[in-house]
Amino acid sequence: MVNDVIREYEAHLKKATEALRHNLATIRTGRASAGLVEHLPVEAYGAPMPLNQLASIGVPEARLITIQPYDASMIKAIEKAIQNSDIGINPTNDGRIIRLAIPQLTEERRKDLVKVVRHRVEDVKVSVRNQRRDAMDQLKELEAEKLISEDELKRGQERVQQLTDKCIAELDQIGKEKEADVLAV
Repeated sequence: MVNDVIREYEAHLKKATEALRHNLATIRTGRASAGLVEHLPVEAYGAPMPLNQLASIGVPEARLITIQPYDASMIKAIEKAIQNSDIGINPTNDGRIIRLAIPQLTEERRKDLVKVVRHRVEDVKVSVRNQRRDAMDQLKELEAEKLISEDELKRGQERVQQLTDKCIAELDQIGKEKEADVLAV
């Protein structure tokens, strides 16, 4: 029973870590990255769809993203979605391909982006701590219902805390790497 709680908790931690990686991929750095736009919602065929389902996205050089729609009639909708997003880049198109030239980030903008990175990392840490609290509560319930012994409760709580500490350290590392990426000129 303790192992079930711990397995479930580990699954939550993995999801939280992946969610942070995915979330940070959308933050702009000085280099072009397909992750910047691939999940951008585009109004297509009457419903919002992620850009990567409507076009092929390429990064031919360090400061350029190319987007080639599978259906040429979608070019205006894709352009509109990019303009309405918060990435702050104006698209140009030649009727077949949309190009996004990634401008150099100013020092002030880099510092703002670092704050965004730290905020997102902190949000995920709060989520992890809430999951830890829930796991601890589940273990205490099992002990209160006499389904596990006091020793098993202590071992389970120690294991949950170890997993939490490891996950928090990993989240901090992911955040530091993204900050370094944003600050790199």
